[in-house]
Amino acid sequence: MSETTLLLGGRIHSPVDAAATAMAVTDGTISWLGSDDVGRALHPDAEIVDLEGAFVAPAFVDAHVHATSTGLLLNGLDLTGCASLTEFLHALRDHVAEYPGALVWGHGWDETWWPERRPPTREEIDTAAAGAPVYLSRIDVHSALVSTTLVDRAPLTRGAEGWSDSGPLTRVAHHHVRRAARECLGSGQRKEAQLAFLRHAASMGVACVHECGGPDISGEDDLVDLLALSAQGGVPEVIGYWGELGAVDRAAELGVRGLAGDLFVDGAVGSRTAALREPYVDDPNTSGVLYLDASAVAEHLVECTRAGLQAGFHVIGDAGVAEVCAGFRKAAEIVGVPTLASMRHRLEHLEMVDEQQAAELGSYGVVASVQPAFDAAWGGSAAMYARRLGVPRGTRLNPFSKLAASGALLAFGSDAPVTPMDPWRAVQAAVHHRTEGFGVSPRAAFTAHTRGGWRAAGVDDGVTGTLVPGAPATYAVWDAGELVVAAPDSRVQRWSTDPRAGVPALPDLSPQAPMPRCLRTVLRGETIYVRVPEDDEIV
Repeated sequence: MSETTLLLGGRIHSPVDAAATAMAVTDGTISWLGSDDVGRALHPDAEIVDLEGAFVAPAFVDAHVHATSTGLLLNGLDLTGCASLTEFLHALRDHVAEYPGALVWGHGWDETWWPERRPPTREEIDTAAAGAPVYLSRIDVHSALVSTTLVDRAPLTRGAEGWSDSGPLTRVAHHHVRRAARECLGSGQRKEAQLAFLRHAASMGVACVHECGGPDISGEDDLVDLLALSAQGGVPEVIGYWGELGAVDRAAELGVRGLAGDLFVDGAVGSRTAALREPYVDDPNTSGVLYLDASAVAEHLVECTRAGLQAGFHVIGDAGVAEVCAGFRKAAEIVGVPTLASMRHRLEHLEMVDEQQAAELGSYGVVASVQPAFDAAWGGSAAMYARRLGVPRGTRLNPFSKLAASGALLAFGSDAPVTPMDPWRAVQAAVHHRTEGFGVSPRAAFTAHTRGGWRAAGVDDGVTGTLVPGAPATYAVWDAGELVVAAPDSRVQRWSTDPRAGVPALPDLSPQAPMPRCLRTVLRGETIYVRVPEDDEIV
């Protein structure tokens, strides 16, 4: 016997009925939308949920996360708010005093904002750590500050590429110490962190996340445990990706969607490891690091295409993007453009891409898995991008409008813990890009963070990620203010803002507007989060 729940008295975001106030869900599937009176008449025996004017919309999908690292940040040493070197060291000392001798796993420092304009030395870390093993990843997670105690647990670190006697570790040296830090975590601590992350995601209206794992990021055990935790239900769905070359058999063993995610072509701008055509302005001695060349990219694309797997790469710098484009060209010569494009291979971040490259990548059907919060945090003429790259280059990153116009599929994510999981803020950042003309419309941005995330993982049935009859009942209920159909600029046709056009409205996304607050998150009819009064007391 089927069971129907009838939601009444709300504002339903649906492309088939922009005026809908009611929605029926039967056996985990949306079965009807319309007005309250008609809903009651059609479903007299349904369980009634009074929305009390709340806004109901498709739940968000975060297309790039690192669950355990984010969970450790939620429960561990959060350095994202440190405004100086002195404050950083105080925070480290306080944490060590509270948990003496235990591994210190922290994240989020960013020296570009500090008055000292430098990270602490290893000697300063050791003094504050009092002998504890310490791993503190930079905001971009492409370098880390560590204690000597942790280095001693990873003897291959000394002398490896990216080693520093005193400063942050990058490249291979960073991978060695990160692996050593992971090995210090117990399975219970890891599960606790993963569960904390998934519950937090649900509280933000996120019903699905794409975990970007890999041998240098998280390890096989971490990914297997996370997928198993998600499969138990009651939390957001986890779609797994594994970033490793030549691992087709392992992909099947792990049960992942593809060999994609953080398979590094290069590094990150903040750590000066993103591969550039011209040197960094604030360090002319380096142009970053290129981990994979066009031949390796092409080989991976061909292998994955033939195996029916999504391939994908982390790529940020303009030299890295050029290498990826060359790799796609080589792969297309082998398997053909239509076959290559049919797989919807992924590119993560894709920050320094020009119009010609965007058009070429669009022709290959790529998924552009991008993070609008990057521009909000580091874009513009005075923030980190401009400091590292100079204003002309630093204000040309993350061109969402060019990627969308090229035919690339936009899928938004947070790269948590790099930036906080806050999907409405991400949508807002994509609309109000710091560079004129690089943003997208509210509708396009919202779609990229909902339906776009499902499509990026191969779920492209035409209904998932929307609220229409026949779609999975995956939605979030929001305490939201006035809804608007906003035109961000003169390029948007006036008819779309006319109520008679039937375009579903969204919350106000203007820069000073308060963002909606999640009241409930539902995944295929199963409630995975309900706000309780205690949540309002959490800062």
